[in-house]
Amino acid sequence: MEKLVFVLRRSDSDATDSWCESLRTTVAARLVDLGVAGVTVYVRDAAVRAALMRMVTLDPPIAAVVTLWVEQSYGPEATAAAEILGAYATAAHGYLVTESVPLRLDDAVPTRTEGFGNLAFLRRPAERTREEWLRRWQHEHTEVAIETQSTFGYTQNVVVRAITPDAPTIDAIVEEQFPAAALTDPMVWYDTRDAAEFRDRVRRMLDSVARIGADRDLDTVSVSRYPVLQPFSLRTHQPSGA
Repeated sequence: MEKLVFVLRRSDSDATDSWCESLRTTVAARLVDLGVAGVTVYVRDAAVRAALMRMVTLDPPIAAVVTLWVEQSYGPEATAAAEILGAYATAAHGYLVTESVPLRLDDAVPTRTEGFGNLAFLRRPAERTREEWLRRWQHEHTEVAIETQSTFGYTQNVVVRAITPDAPTIDAIVEEQFPAAALTDPMVWYDTRDAAEFRDRVRRMLDSVARIGADRDLDTVSVSRYPVLQPFSLRTHQPSGA
């Protein structure tokens, strides 16, 4: 089984609520009908547009992300998914990834996940070898990120390769889940009780981010998370016509 991450780019004016809803319903159902083993949809809809945190490198920006589990990253399901999603965005790029889960998210219910997701798209600095960069990120930064923030779900995806043509370079994709109040309150984001603790946690986090080169050339987006079909479980959605 392999995990794919599709990054959908679309201008803010075109990434409307109706577009987001169609993606997580009609389009998601078409993906399930392909026979994939898991589908999760992230969209930048009305529930998250007030977010304080957003960093944009790509133009047009990232408006949605769809993760899929498939038997083959080069098989017919993956190819068909790329075609479906490619027709639904200004640009859609697919990546084969390896998934690590330092902080598992309990999302057994196939509805909007509590709080909101924060997705980060990392690029390895040219001055770091892949081995050094991965060590700093996974073995050092992971602990800092979990200790200094109010995340209750944290997944790391290391990009193996792009599976669609002309995909921009992305070396890793982070999926985090935060409490709803963190969307607009930095004190909640850093899970702090007073100004001194807040300053300390921000300093620790920014220092660690700089060590992995994520203080530059970075895309982040706050999103609503919809687990449509849980991977490695019984199907919760029946294909149309079944």
